[in-house]
Amino acid sequence: MAAMRVFGLFLPLLFLAGCMFGGDDRPAPAPIRPRASGPITLNGPTPREVQQCFSDLSREQVRYSPLPDRDFGGGCVVTGAVQLIDIGVPVTGLKSMKCGLARNFIAWVRFAVAPAARQILGSDLVKVETYGTYSCRGIIGGGPQTTNRMSEHGLANAVDVSGFILADGRRVTIERDWRTGDQQVRAFLDTIHGSACKRFATVLSPDYNAAHYNHLHLDMGRGPFCR
Repeated sequence: MAAMRVFGLFLPLLFLAGCMFGGDDRPAPAPIRPRASGPITLNGPTPREVQQCFSDLSREQVRYSPLPDRDFGGGCVVTGAVQLIDIGVPVTGLKSMKCGLARNFIAWVRFAVAPAARQILGSDLVKVETYGTYSCRGIIGGGPQTTNRMSEHGLANAVDVSGFILADGRRVTIERDWRTGDQQVRAFLDTIHGSACKRFATVLSPDYNAAHYNHLHLDMGRGPFCR
């Protein structure tokens, strides 16, 4: 009986832990919707840290366009964002990104992904594939408790990376290769995942939950959290 009482005390804690760390892998509904009439442009001064970020991108010879601050409704507010035009390697699927996310993403591609491809896989990186950045929605895949929580995608503060194309024609994807038996590809993915965890606040991989089976989610929101 004593053992049953102890189990009864720990059961709620176990349930809470599952909620906190995404124990329910089923996609949760995402009721957050943008304003039907379209976004509202916000006219305000550009914060100093955003101006510094713009300068950092220019110094690194990145081609980009600053975007106006906009309130899309439903809690989706995008400020201090850019549209990346040329970072030296083609990247598919990019929309608006908060400048800080863009700066870290560029550094990750240039100083982690590209060198790892060359050193581990023996071929140059020629393209990065993503599922995009901005999307006005709630968190997906975290369980019912996250239904009404804004995703970092709704703030243009996240990017979902799905694959990499090499000069020798190989295509490494998260969906197909995350648990591959190819030791070189496995080492490449382990290396860039570890580097991402040092550059982004949150990194979610297929090891986190089923909703991330085909991409690496990288964001500059709350953290640190790496899985």
